[in-house]
Amino acid sequence: MESEKSQQVENGIKRVGIVIKLKPECVAKYRKLHADSNPGVRDMLNKYHIENFSIFLRQIDGEWFEFGYYEYTGIDFEADMAVLAAEPRNQAWLKICDPMQLPLSGEKGWAEMEQIYYNG
Repeated sequence: MESEKSQQVENGIKRVGIVIKLKPECVAKYRKLHADSNPGVRDMLNKYHIENFSIFLRQIDGEWFEFGYYEYTGIDFEADMAVLAAEPRNQAWLKICDPMQLPLSGEKGWAEMEQIYYNG
């Protein structure tokens, strides 16, 4: 059986899918924060090897969900994520965004999803 790591990393790319709920009263503000015209922390994502980051928004049965996808192209995911988490500008960004979100049951933030298919 393939290890979890070999399933997640292919050709030096770790593909990551994530999900979290969004408070309904925050949908408009969240959209505005993530508009193409707002630079946010895009440059830092690239600095730490996070590419092709996309966030999708969908209302399901009256609840709002964010689905995210990105590709990690570095060599030490845990180390890069730790340094990104320590960046003051990233912390300030999350201080704005985190209160708008509701983690899924049993999670503390975005929940990573299992990749079951990739057509590359």
